[in-house]
Amino acid sequence: MTERTGKPTDEPSAARPANRLAGETSPYLLQHAHNPVDWWPWGPEALTRARLLDRPVFLSIGYAACHWCHVMERESFEDEATAADLNAHFIPIKVDREERPDLDQVYMSAVQAMTGGGGWPMSVFLTPEGRPFYGGTYFPPEPRHGLPSFRQVLEGVAQAWRDQRGELEQAASRMVASLAAGSRLPAVQEPPRPDLLEAAVTLIEGSFDVATGGWGGAPKFPQPMTVEFLLRRAVATGAPRPMAVARRALDRMADGGIRDQLGGGFHRYATDANWLVPHFEQMLYDNAQLARTYVHAWSATGEARYLEVARGTLDYLLRELGRDAGAFAASQDADTDGVEGGTFSWTADEIRSVLGDEAALFSTAYGATDGGNWEGVTILSRVRPASELATLYGLEAGDVERRLADARDRLLAHRATRPQPARDDKALAAWNGLAIGAFADAARLLAHAGDPGLRAAAERYRAAAERTAATILDGLLSDDGRLGRSWKDGRVSGRGVLEDYANLAEGLLALYEATFDERWFTTAHGLLDTVLEWFADPEGGFFDTADDHERLVTRPKDVQDNATPSGGAMATFALLRLAALTGESRYRAAAERALTTITPFVARYPTAFAMWLQASDLALAPIAEVAVVGPPEADETRALLAVAHGSYAPARVVAAGDGSGSTDVPLLRDRPLRGGRPTAYVCRGFACREPVTDPDALAEQLAEHEAAG
Repeated sequence: MTERTGKPTDEPSAARPANRLAGETSPYLLQHAHNPVDWWPWGPEALTRARLLDRPVFLSIGYAACHWCHVMERESFEDEATAADLNAHFIPIKVDREERPDLDQVYMSAVQAMTGGGGWPMSVFLTPEGRPFYGGTYFPPEPRHGLPSFRQVLEGVAQAWRDQRGELEQAASRMVASLAAGSRLPAVQEPPRPDLLEAAVTLIEGSFDVATGGWGGAPKFPQPMTVEFLLRRAVATGAPRPMAVARRALDRMADGGIRDQLGGGFHRYATDANWLVPHFEQMLYDNAQLARTYVHAWSATGEARYLEVARGTLDYLLRELGRDAGAFAASQDADTDGVEGGTFSWTADEIRSVLGDEAALFSTAYGATDGGNWEGVTILSRVRPASELATLYGLEAGDVERRLADARDRLLAHRATRPQPARDDKALAAWNGLAIGAFADAARLLAHAGDPGLRAAAERYRAAAERTAATILDGLLSDDGRLGRSWKDGRVSGRGVLEDYANLAEGLLALYEATFDERWFTTAHGLLDTVLEWFADPEGGFFDTADDHERLVTRPKDVQDNATPSGGAMATFALLRLAALTGESRYRAAAERALTTITPFVARYPTAFAMWLQASDLALAPIAEVAVVGPPEADETRALLAVAHGSYAPARVVAAGDGSGSTDVPLLRDRPLRGGRPTAYVCRGFACREPVTDPDALAEQLAEHEAAG
């Protein structure tokens, strides 16, 4: 296992006087609160100080779960000599990228332009006005692997600032101009067409690695948005290939070491091409998106294995990232006591000591050997199926899975006695919005299952989604309808950016469809109105910051999906769903305008614009607008709802009410009960077919609607 290799400092970090970061809420910033570096948090005071002293800014951006951020802190920021160089020649500023995604986006774009790559920790040198002129990521304490030492970098930048100031200022001005140009709209704009979706599927299939089940080589990232798009196309077209590719990707991730085979969650990414060796941090956003995709795959295919993965991931979130105050923490660290992956890897002897006679079966199933598969230890991955194990051990396949499940429980309980990775407890609006959507969809789809155990799980997931939504809204939504970014210990940090509004609104719309509690619809409606008022680009699409946001060297507008969906793509997707529930053309018009600005990119780089592809798919689909009215506790109402929203139907929105006529959801207005019985209306563009009271008749109407296209 990999140990941190930084040299010890003369004084333990915790014993030093606190610096300015001690007053912050971000766990990442607080990790640096006792560095000898004279850190400033980002703000006008720090930049004013840089101008007064006429010094460049050293901007360091990272996040709490980042392994190499910890390494650079240990090696450089806790080193007295390095700190002295920083303090003497620079204004050092530390930023949590999760609290300030706007800063991260602007300066990451600059680093990528300068170096051709990026990552965290990000190290950028700025003029006192905030313009970037030099940057990189991790710098080692001594020169190695072609990288200069960090102190060499500091010395070189300080000397250049003294002797070549004009050249640096000119380079910074050119960089800002380049960043501004990058947010301009493409010269060619056109709406998406059905052939775009088919071409995207072809490109995605063509770049798929069938052997390993993913896209790209090492490092290999899960791509839930791409898989979700393939599921949508498989359901819409009935074509076998998109579903086969989606399933291969889901199967290989589920079997790999990137998935915690005991605890159920997914690690951030695999450092190899075969999904075996993860980068061990675990993020809320990855697990929320993957859980939702797996539950959709279960609903679309009936494959029980996908539901098992989805439930394991949701249960991981509840167990490890759920906070006592409600909502979900941002992440778990990659390291445990300075050892990367220390909590999650095993020796064969440890497995034998816990499982005894069951160790052989488990070790054969999960690839545990005396030599290990990573630095002398084993990262668990599922290497043999139950059928093969049954033959090897003379057992029934069902008995194999029962014994393996018991072994996993025992090992997980033992693992809980080990030191655990640190947790970043801040609650981010955007990431909790993704979690709300995942729990809401799981609750909705499981609520109509025949198994009482699944229906009980649905209630648990519904309660989790509602609790999270209430906590986030209570903590981060102000009376004027504006969101904060991050909430911890009763304090709000940062202003909400586009992804906060968009992800939370989309999650709340999903929660409305899982509960039909109109407060979630009303709040989502208000959030998307705020998006149109404060974030819309008059030329099309959306900026990532509001009109009244802090003015940066350029106003960010990142249209590409990363580990999380593009804020613009998610806003577009949510606006299309809101338009279907309200009938208000302005929402669809704004979404369609945004889509015209992105089509040229989507056609060329589909896996980098998969959320936009989902939005394009929804815009081109014959959206079924279904209104169900009737007493919610009535069996007849429930039977209609089981047909309307008990399965994966991505081109459908559903509203339900008691039929009293008092509602804030336009789709439910003027929808009376027929003959006093619970009634369903299937509509398109708010033009509805003959209302029906029979579930079979409703199913027939929906099938005809979707077949008609």
